[in-house]
Amino acid sequence: MKLLRNFLLGLLVLPLAAPALAANMDKPNIVLVLMDNFGYGELGVYGGGIIRGAATPRIDALAQQGLRLTNFNVEAQCTPSRAALLTGRYAVRTGNGSVPIGTPLYGLTQWETTIAEALSAQGYATAAYGKWHLGHTAGRFPTDQGFDEWYGIPNSTEEVFWAGDPQVDGKPVHPFAHVEQIVASKKGQAPKEVAVYDLKQRELIDGEVIQRGIDFMRRESKAGKPFFLYLPMTQTHYPVLPSPEFKGKTGNGDFADVLAQTDAYTGRLLDAIDQLGIADNTIFIFTSDNGPEMFLPNIGSSGPWRGTYFTGLEGSLRVPFIVRWPGKVPAGAVSDEIVHQMDVFPTLAGFTGAEVPKDRIIDGVDQGEFLLGKSAKSGREGFVVYVGNEIYGIKWRNWKIMSKEVDSGYGEPVRSYGVPKFYNLLTDPKEEHASDPRALKSLWVRFPAFDVLAEHMKSMQQEPLIRPGTPDPYLPAKP
Repeated sequence: MKLLRNFLLGLLVLPLAAPALAANMDKPNIVLVLMDNFGYGELGVYGGGIIRGAATPRIDALAQQGLRLTNFNVEAQCTPSRAALLTGRYAVRTGNGSVPIGTPLYGLTQWETTIAEALSAQGYATAAYGKWHLGHTAGRFPTDQGFDEWYGIPNSTEEVFWAGDPQVDGKPVHPFAHVEQIVASKKGQAPKEVAVYDLKQRELIDGEVIQRGIDFMRRESKAGKPFFLYLPMTQTHYPVLPSPEFKGKTGNGDFADVLAQTDAYTGRLLDAIDQLGIADNTIFIFTSDNGPEMFLPNIGSSGPWRGTYFTGLEGSLRVPFIVRWPGKVPAGAVSDEIVHQMDVFPTLAGFTGAEVPKDRIIDGVDQGEFLLGKSAKSGREGFVVYVGNEIYGIKWRNWKIMSKEVDSGYGEPVRSYGVPKFYNLLTDPKEEHASDPRALKSLWVRFPAFDVLAEHMKSMQQEPLIRPGTPDPYLPAKP
């Protein structure tokens, strides 16, 4: 009787299990490639490519297969940018408004909800391979923030120079001043240091990241499970060091070699997706964390804009953004509508049925209708420009109103203005000729622009900011 009962129960369960599997298969896979210090003007399709020393045919073709944004905006620094991307919130809310300099404890508190956590709750397999830069202590690694597995570096790339430094290597002068390691971990397991992140590993890491990403896609596709693959690449950050495979390939120096390498690696990802037969059900995004590299000999290109990261200039804020989803996102489309990286979380949540947290302020907006070509207009018209933890200005449509400016992130004095400067980015893309504030012709823009600021400041009063260095466990104070 027991066997018969179990058999009958099995027959009842099977029809339920099959639709559940089918539902999983209907959910789109997501591949998100995030470049590091990669400017607007690097790719051929954004005016770079061969004039930067290397053609980028694979990524240029990707743009023809999907939507290319010319007004996609990010935070001005690395850690803030990654925090905003993964949480859908201004980085200053999360305690990550600046790249950590004097705060050993940094990154996302466990209270934050990342897009990886939201997708994991929807049955997605999740993986991060590459640079994290959102915490390097217990409880602050990717596998503590919704990712099933991770391989990469906890912090930034300049730490590659620490290997061999007698003040760091061997007997460090401080517990956090230690040689950077490449780390591997899986959810529920303690991270393991697998290799010293030295100059040799610097050359190899992006190739390893790409191969791990391809292996992950193959594994999860075979298992019939939707996946989210986050690939925060490293090589376009100083020091730019191509792999042996690409060293000298262009004849135009290390940066050009790495640009060719980046294009080829992206092509390998796309080829793997095609070979797996999942292209039509895979959202592929190529973008960057902030504006171009500022150090010789690897100074990047911001295209028609001015500035590098660590500034509030357009060259800092505007980066490439290409999204492909065959049959869904219109092929060959180009738009200059404003989109911010904070919008990525709620947009992908809308595509996948994932839940956006309702117990906190989410600054991003769902851009699904816009990206799918169902609306010609973006879901936002502007945003507040932060550099670090300070408000520098407001961007609204093709205008910027700036109360603070800096031309470089290192050593330049910050200029503060009693009367803000007004820029029309259509006629003054390099922000060199501020409109005279006495000119009534342009002063009208202050009304919609300051509405953006007022709304933001009101929201800042509704929820306390998480202070940098806040330990876990964190719970927001009740209003």
